[in-house]
Amino acid sequence: MSQKQLKEAFISNLNGTSLLEVSLGLPLAPLCLLCRGLLLILYYLHNGKPLSSRKYSLLLDFVVLVSPLLFSCTVLSPVIFFPPSIIAAICAGIFSKIYSQRKHGTRAPFRQIVKDFQKTYLDSEYIPAITAFRVYVNVLTSIGILAVDFPQFPRRYAKAETYGTGVMDLGVGAFIFGNALVCPEVRQKSYVTQPQFSHLAKQVFSIWPLIFLGVGRLLSVKSIEYHEHTSEYGVHWNFFFTLAFVRLAASLLLAIIPKNKSWIVAMNLAVLYQLILNITPLKTFVLHGNGKDTRVGFFSANREGLLSLFGYLAIYMASVQVGLYLMKRRNSVKDWMEAVCFLLLTVLVFFVLLHLSQAHADPVSRRMANLSYCIWVVAHCLTFFVFFVVTDLVLLFTKLLVKGSSVPSCWSVAKPPNASKKDETEAVPIRRESELSHACLISAVNKNQLLFFLLANVMTGIVNITIDTIHSKTAFTLCILHLYMFFNCLIMYTLHAKNIVLKFW
Repeated sequence: MSQKQLKEAFISNLNGTSLLEVSLGLPLAPLCLLCRGLLLILYYLHNGKPLSSRKYSLLLDFVVLVSPLLFSCTVLSPVIFFPPSIIAAICAGIFSKIYSQRKHGTRAPFRQIVKDFQKTYLDSEYIPAITAFRVYVNVLTSIGILAVDFPQFPRRYAKAETYGTGVMDLGVGAFIFGNALVCPEVRQKSYVTQPQFSHLAKQVFSIWPLIFLGVGRLLSVKSIEYHEHTSEYGVHWNFFFTLAFVRLAASLLLAIIPKNKSWIVAMNLAVLYQLILNITPLKTFVLHGNGKDTRVGFFSANREGLLSLFGYLAIYMASVQVGLYLMKRRNSVKDWMEAVCFLLLTVLVFFVLLHLSQAHADPVSRRMANLSYCIWVVAHCLTFFVFFVVTDLVLLFTKLLVKGSSVPSCWSVAKPPNASKKDETEAVPIRRESELSHACLISAVNKNQLLFFLLANVMTGIVNITIDTIHSKTAFTLCILHLYMFFNCLIMYTLHAKNIVLKFW
């Protein structure tokens, strides 16, 4: 077998892992973010000033925010519960130290602190959990697309061939979910002020970079005979095309249907698509083509990519509804605690629906993006997001213990709308987190998300062309993955430090 055939066989005919293992890995990224925030607060407590060195900030962010993810999907994958448990224990130790070492003059009974915390007003214009969710989906995807070509990356984490729940199967849907959370219809930018036709024209124009990247990937893959998994999207289709057409279709639907009814569209679309798969020969066509697994003609050659658009569109529309709920004005910690409870209840409902769907409709299949896949993705994305909200609330609570401390990409405390001048005078000034965003990897990646994803794809191609990844030893694999991610993060960090945003649309 040629090197191309070996690599294609290495990522083919896989069955994924259990739902439980995927769920157990979800708290890791939020715990990394919590650990970084607590370390910054502890640094401020000991030094009386925030960490201002960009060099050390980048090093801290990479070691705490990225490196544990690399280890957890390679050498620590046999004990997936171990990394979150260790980091949670470290976070508990740091919090305990902060609580015991805070200034005596600011000490108050713990019960009183909790009451004051619940009444705390927040800067409602910014929801850091959305940013953290989208950035980490991007980072995890970037790790996965290269790590999957190394033997240290468990085959059960890779994309399943037909049915199954691999970690990378979740990543694809989470990318769609994250894009919809900040779409123009959710943010309501230009949606209300511009005429409908003008808004649609702007959305059509805005997808040209994705089309361009999709064509560029297609031409480069075919020209250098790069290994590809045909049953993933088809012969000519790729994920950039999926992102573009899902966004375009969603904009057209949202121009006709009220935004607050998008959950109805999502539900009807997913259920109708599943019914068609079950009662017509469509499922057989997606899996086997015209009976002989042939790929003659454009539609048959790209049947997975084209037909899965219905499932991804359902995920996108569901995420629009979630985004609208999250964008409701919430001024206090108590409001967000209520929102977390509601989201957890929603997650519970989705997991019940997932059990019913798998039992009576079809198991999870990313290849078809069927009903079970849509429910699975939305349930896990909501769970992942809730972890980030809880992380932000814990960091905010800790910041209130240490007056003047700051954590980038975290909630800012706002003054109550009815605050008197006396209160304003006596209040301890709290540094806005945006002042420290220049020293934050989360903000850096967030500013150039599409560029980060593109850079990761290019670097993945370069590594695969130059290195025999399949036969790499463990130490060499970890070294390559760390260098690859550090290079990508360094480019984003440098651009952010110079306030450069590479966006031409």
